[in-house]
Amino acid sequence: MYPISYIEPIFRPPSEWKSLILQVTNGCSWNKCTFCDMYTQPQKRFQPQDLSAIEAQLKQIVEAGYPVYRVFLADGDAMTLSVRRLHEILDLLNRWLPHKPRVSAYCLPRNLRNKSVDELRELREKGLSLLYVGCETGDNELLTLISKGESFDSSLDALQKMHAAGIKSSVMVLNGLGGPELSERHALESARLMNAAQPHYLSTLVVEFPNGTQRFNDPFDGRWRKLGKLELFREMETFLTALELKNTIFRSDHASNYLVLKGVLSKDKESLLNIIRTAIHQPGRIPLREEWQRGL
Repeated sequence: MYPISYIEPIFRPPSEWKSLILQVTNGCSWNKCTFCDMYTQPQKRFQPQDLSAIEAQLKQIVEAGYPVYRVFLADGDAMTLSVRRLHEILDLLNRWLPHKPRVSAYCLPRNLRNKSVDELRELREKGLSLLYVGCETGDNELLTLISKGESFDSSLDALQKMHAAGIKSSVMVLNGLGGPELSERHALESARLMNAAQPHYLSTLVVEFPNGTQRFNDPFDGRWRKLGKLELFREMETFLTALELKNTIFRSDHASNYLVLKGVLSKDKESLLNIIRTAIHQPGRIPLREEWQRGL
Protein backbone atom coordinates (compact mmCIF):
# COMPACT_ATOMS: atom_id res chain seq x y z
CA MET A 1 0.00 0.00 0.00
CA TYR A 2 2.71 2.47 0.94
CA PRO A 3 5.53 3.30 -1.52
CA ILE A 4 8.44 2.22 0.69
CA SER A 5 11.47 0.07 -0.08
CA TYR A 6 12.20 -2.48 2.64
CA ILE A 7 15.01 -4.84 3.51
CA GLU A 8 12.98 -8.02 3.05
CA PRO A 9 11.47 -10.04 4.58
CA ILE A 10 9.21 -7.86 6.71
CA PHE A 11 7.07 -9.26 9.53
CA ARG A 12 4.26 -7.61 11.48
CA PRO A 13 1.49 -8.64 13.90
CA PRO A 14 -1.70 -9.72 12.09
CA SER A 15 -3.62 -6.78 13.58
CA GLU A 16 -1.21 -4.30 11.95
CA TRP A 17 -2.19 -5.23 8.40
CA LYS A 18 -3.48 -1.72 7.65
CA SER A 19 -0.59 0.06 9.37
CA LEU A 20 2.30 1.97 7.91
CA ILE A 21 5.24 -0.37 8.53
CA LEU A 22 8.16 1.92 9.27
CA GLN A 23 11.44 0.00 9.29
CA VAL A 24 13.37 1.88 11.98
CA THR A 25 15.66 -1.13 12.53
CA ASN A 26 16.61 -4.11 10.42
CA GLY A 27 16.45 -7.59 11.96
CA CYS A 28 16.41 -8.50 15.66
CA SER A 29 19.02 -7.45 18.23
CA TRP A 30 18.83 -10.85 20.02
CA ASN A 31 18.12 -13.28 17.18
CA LYS A 32 19.04 -16.41 19.18
CA CYS A 33 15.60 -17.93 19.85
CA THR A 34 15.71 -21.44 18.42
CA PHE A 35 12.03 -21.47 17.45
CA CYS A 36 12.35 -18.34 15.28
CA ASP A 37 13.82 -18.17 11.76
CA MET A 38 12.38 -14.76 10.93
CA TYR A 39 15.63 -12.80 10.90
CA THR A 40 18.29 -15.44 10.19
CA GLN A 41 19.01 -14.38 6.59
CA PRO A 42 22.31 -12.54 5.98
CA GLN A 43 20.53 -9.38 4.84
CA LYS A 44 18.63 -9.23 8.14
CA ARG A 45 21.65 -8.60 10.35
CA PHE A 46 20.58 -6.16 13.05
CA GLN A 47 21.15 -2.49 12.32
CA PRO A 48 19.36 0.75 13.26
CA GLN A 49 18.18 2.77 10.28
CA ASP A 50 19.32 6.33 9.68
CA LEU A 51 16.96 9.05 10.83
CA SER A 52 17.39 10.79 7.47
CA ALA A 53 16.13 7.68 5.65
CA ILE A 54 13.17 7.37 8.02
CA GLU A 55 12.21 11.01 7.50
CA ALA A 56 12.57 10.69 3.72
CA GLN A 57 10.05 7.83 3.76
CA LEU A 58 7.60 9.80 5.90
CA LYS A 59 7.94 12.82 3.62
CA GLN A 60 7.29 10.69 0.54
CA ILE A 61 4.16 9.14 2.06
CA VAL A 62 2.69 12.42 3.28
CA GLU A 63 3.39 14.32 0.06
CA ALA A 64 1.82 11.50 -1.97
CA GLY A 65 -1.35 11.86 0.11
CA TYR A 66 -1.42 8.35 1.61
CA PRO A 67 -3.62 8.17 4.73
CA VAL A 68 -1.87 6.91 7.87
CA TYR A 69 -3.98 5.82 10.82
CA ARG A 70 -1.53 3.46 12.52
CA VAL A 71 2.25 3.11 12.49
CA PHE A 72 4.17 -0.07 13.33
CA LEU A 73 7.88 0.34 14.09
CA ALA A 74 9.71 -2.62 12.54
CA ASP A 75 11.69 -4.92 12.62
CA GLY A 76 11.91 -7.51 15.38
CA ASP A 77 12.47 -5.37 18.46
CA ALA A 78 12.61 -1.66 17.71
CA MET A 79 12.39 -1.02 21.45
CA THR A 80 16.05 -2.03 21.77
CA LEU A 81 16.85 1.47 20.49
CA SER A 82 17.91 4.03 23.05
CA VAL A 83 15.33 6.29 24.64
CA ARG A 84 16.97 9.23 22.84
CA ARG A 85 16.61 7.58 19.42
CA LEU A 86 13.02 6.55 20.12
CA HIS A 87 12.21 10.18 21.02
CA GLU A 88 13.77 11.31 17.74
CA ILE A 89 11.66 8.82 15.76
CA LEU A 90 8.45 9.80 17.56
CA ASP A 91 9.28 13.49 17.02
CA LEU A 92 9.58 12.79 13.29
CA LEU A 93 6.24 11.02 13.29
CA ASN A 94 4.55 13.88 15.12
CA ARG A 95 6.09 16.42 12.76
CA TRP A 96 4.94 14.66 9.59
CA LEU A 97 1.75 13.11 11.01
CA PRO A 98 0.39 15.76 13.40
CA HIS A 99 -2.90 13.88 13.79
CA LYS A 100 -0.87 11.42 15.92
CA PRO A 101 -1.76 7.93 14.64
CA ARG A 102 -1.37 5.01 17.04
CA VAL A 103 2.25 3.85 17.24
CA SER A 104 3.22 0.28 18.15
CA ALA A 105 6.25 -2.03 17.98
CA TYR A 106 7.54 -5.49 18.80
CA CYS A 107 9.37 -5.60 22.13
CA LEU A 108 11.56 -8.15 23.87
CA PRO A 109 11.42 -7.96 27.67
CA ARG A 110 15.19 -7.30 27.66
CA ASN A 111 14.57 -4.13 25.60
CA LEU A 112 13.07 -2.46 28.68
CA ARG A 113 15.68 -3.59 31.20
CA ASN A 114 17.47 -0.24 31.18
CA LYS A 115 14.43 1.93 30.49
CA SER A 116 12.62 3.45 33.47
CA VAL A 117 8.88 3.83 33.89
CA ASP A 118 9.27 7.61 33.61
CA GLU A 119 11.17 7.24 30.33
CA LEU A 120 8.51 4.91 28.95
CA ARG A 121 5.80 7.32 30.10
CA GLU A 122 7.47 10.11 28.10
CA LEU A 123 7.46 7.88 25.01
CA ARG A 124 3.78 7.15 25.64
CA GLU A 125 3.05 10.88 25.75
CA LYS A 126 4.61 11.19 22.29
CA GLY A 127 2.39 8.46 20.85
CA LEU A 128 3.86 5.03 21.61
CA SER A 129 0.78 3.27 22.94
CA LEU A 130 1.07 -0.50 22.26
CA LEU A 131 3.90 -3.06 22.48
CA TYR A 132 3.75 -6.65 21.21
CA VAL A 133 5.70 -8.91 23.57
CA GLY A 134 6.62 -12.47 22.66
CA CYS A 135 6.80 -14.05 26.10
CA GLU A 136 6.34 -17.52 24.49
CA THR A 137 6.16 -19.26 27.91
CA GLY A 138 6.40 -18.57 31.60
CA ASP A 139 8.44 -21.71 32.32
CA ASN A 140 12.07 -20.94 33.10
CA GLU A 141 13.44 -24.31 31.98
CA LEU A 142 11.69 -24.00 28.64
CA LEU A 143 12.89 -20.40 28.22
CA THR A 144 16.45 -21.68 28.66
CA LEU A 145 15.95 -24.57 26.21
CA ILE A 146 14.74 -22.23 23.47
CA SER A 147 17.54 -19.68 24.10
CA LYS A 148 15.05 -16.89 24.74
CA GLY A 149 17.42 -15.02 27.03
CA GLU A 150 14.54 -14.21 29.37
CA SER A 151 12.96 -15.54 32.55
CA PHE A 152 9.57 -15.47 34.23
CA ASP A 153 10.75 -12.49 36.28
CA SER A 154 12.26 -10.51 33.40
CA SER A 155 9.07 -10.91 31.36
CA LEU A 156 6.88 -9.85 34.27
CA ASP A 157 9.09 -6.86 35.06
CA ALA A 158 8.86 -5.59 31.48
CA LEU A 159 5.08 -5.98 31.34
CA GLN A 160 4.63 -4.23 34.67
CA LYS A 161 6.84 -1.33 33.52
CA MET A 162 4.73 -0.93 30.40
CA HIS A 163 1.49 -0.87 32.35
CA ALA A 164 2.85 1.62 34.88
CA ALA A 165 3.78 3.89 31.97
CA GLY A 166 0.32 3.62 30.38
CA ILE A 167 1.48 1.52 27.41
CA LYS A 168 -0.79 -1.35 26.42
CA SER A 169 0.63 -4.86 26.09
CA SER A 170 -0.18 -7.58 23.57
CA VAL A 171 1.41 -10.85 24.69
CA MET A 172 2.03 -13.98 22.65
CA VAL A 173 2.29 -17.52 24.06
CA LEU A 174 3.29 -20.48 21.86
CA ASN A 175 0.96 -23.49 22.04
CA GLY A 176 2.94 -26.74 21.83
CA LEU A 177 6.31 -25.14 22.58
CA GLY A 178 7.34 -27.62 25.28
CA GLY A 179 6.33 -30.80 23.48
CA PRO A 180 4.59 -33.58 25.46
CA GLU A 181 6.99 -33.69 28.42
CA LEU A 182 6.78 -30.00 29.33
CA SER A 183 3.26 -29.35 28.04
CA GLU A 184 1.44 -29.11 31.37
CA ARG A 185 4.11 -27.04 33.10
CA HIS A 186 4.38 -24.75 30.08
CA ALA A 187 0.62 -24.14 30.25
CA LEU A 188 0.53 -23.59 34.03
CA GLU A 189 3.60 -21.36 34.24
CA SER A 190 2.43 -19.31 31.25
CA ALA A 191 -0.94 -18.84 32.96
CA ARG A 192 0.83 -17.83 36.18
CA LEU A 193 2.81 -15.20 34.28
CA MET A 194 -0.31 -13.85 32.58
CA ASN A 195 -2.21 -13.75 35.88
CA ALA A 196 0.55 -11.68 37.43
CA ALA A 197 0.87 -9.38 34.41
CA GLN A 198 -2.80 -8.94 33.39
CA PRO A 199 -2.00 -8.04 29.74
CA HIS A 200 -4.44 -5.97 27.71
CA TYR A 201 -4.30 -8.49 24.85
CA LEU A 202 -3.27 -12.14 24.83
CA SER A 203 -2.85 -14.41 21.82
CA THR A 204 -1.68 -17.97 21.25
CA LEU A 205 -0.02 -19.41 18.17
CA VAL A 206 0.84 -23.03 17.42
CA VAL A 207 4.60 -23.44 17.18
CA GLU A 208 5.66 -24.36 13.64
CA PHE A 209 9.03 -24.93 11.95
CA PRO A 210 8.88 -24.27 8.20
CA ASN A 211 12.69 -24.60 7.97
CA GLY A 212 12.93 -27.82 9.98
CA THR A 213 13.21 -28.68 13.67
CA GLN A 214 16.86 -29.66 14.14
CA ARG A 215 18.04 -26.29 15.51
CA PHE A 216 15.13 -26.31 17.96
CA ASN A 217 15.32 -30.02 18.83
CA ASP A 218 19.00 -30.30 19.77
CA PRO A 219 18.81 -28.77 23.29
CA PHE A 220 15.95 -31.13 24.21
CA ASP A 221 18.09 -34.26 23.71
CA GLY A 222 15.24 -36.17 22.09
CA ARG A 223 12.61 -35.09 24.63
CA TRP A 224 10.61 -32.95 22.18
CA ARG A 225 8.15 -33.75 19.43
CA LYS A 226 5.38 -31.81 17.79
CA LEU A 227 2.04 -32.13 19.57
CA GLY A 228 -0.99 -33.54 17.79
CA LYS A 229 -4.27 -31.69 17.59
CA LEU A 230 -5.83 -33.22 20.71
CA GLU A 231 -2.63 -32.64 22.69
CA LEU A 232 -2.64 -28.99 21.62
CA PHE A 233 -6.28 -28.67 22.67
CA ARG A 234 -5.59 -30.26 26.07
CA GLU A 235 -2.68 -27.89 26.64
CA MET A 236 -4.93 -24.98 25.76
CA GLU A 237 -7.58 -26.30 28.14
CA THR A 238 -5.03 -26.41 30.97
CA PHE A 239 -3.82 -22.91 30.10
CA LEU A 240 -7.27 -21.31 29.95
CA THR A 241 -8.49 -23.12 33.07
CA ALA A 242 -5.57 -21.67 35.06
CA LEU A 243 -6.00 -18.12 33.74
CA GLU A 244 -7.46 -15.58 36.14
CA LEU A 245 -7.65 -12.49 33.97
CA LYS A 246 -9.91 -9.53 34.65
CA ASN A 247 -10.42 -7.85 31.28
CA THR A 248 -7.99 -9.26 28.71
CA ILE A 249 -8.95 -9.54 25.05
CA PHE A 250 -8.00 -13.09 24.03
CA ARG A 251 -7.36 -14.33 20.51
CA SER A 252 -6.31 -17.73 19.23
CA ASP A 253 -7.13 -17.06 15.60
CA HIS A 254 -3.71 -16.89 13.94
CA ALA A 255 -3.37 -18.95 10.77
CA SER A 256 -1.26 -21.52 12.66
CA ASN A 257 -4.13 -22.47 14.97
CA TYR A 258 -6.40 -25.42 14.21
CA LEU A 259 -9.06 -24.20 16.64
CA VAL A 260 -10.18 -20.57 16.44
CA LEU A 261 -10.97 -18.94 19.79
CA LYS A 262 -11.98 -15.34 20.51
CA GLY A 263 -13.27 -13.70 23.64
CA VAL A 264 -12.68 -11.50 26.65
CA LEU A 265 -11.25 -13.08 29.78
CA SER A 266 -12.66 -13.60 32.29
CA LYS A 267 -16.15 -12.91 30.83
CA ASP A 268 -15.94 -15.56 28.11
CA LYS A 269 -13.69 -18.07 29.87
CA GLU A 270 -16.28 -20.81 30.35
CA SER A 271 -17.68 -20.53 26.83
CA LEU A 272 -14.16 -20.80 25.39
CA LEU A 273 -13.43 -23.82 27.57
CA ASN A 274 -16.66 -25.42 26.37
CA ILE A 275 -15.52 -25.02 22.76
CA ILE A 276 -12.16 -26.63 23.55
CA ARG A 277 -13.76 -29.52 25.45
CA THR A 278 -16.22 -30.14 22.65
CA ALA A 279 -13.32 -30.27 20.17
CA ILE A 280 -11.58 -32.81 22.42
CA HIS A 281 -14.50 -35.06 23.32
CA GLN A 282 -16.78 -34.68 20.29
CA PRO A 283 -14.50 -34.62 17.23
CA GLY A 284 -16.15 -33.12 14.18
CA ARG A 285 -18.62 -30.90 16.04
CA ILE A 286 -16.30 -27.90 16.09
CA PRO A 287 -14.90 -26.83 12.70
CA LEU A 288 -11.10 -26.90 12.56
CA ARG A 289 -8.65 -25.46 10.07
CA GLU A 290 -7.42 -27.97 7.55
CA GLU A 291 -3.66 -28.31 7.09
CA TRP A 292 -3.76 -26.50 3.76
CA GLN A 293 -5.46 -23.53 5.46
CA ARG A 294 -2.78 -23.14 8.10
CA GLY A 295 0.39 -21.08 7.98
CA LEU A 296 3.08 -19.63 10.18
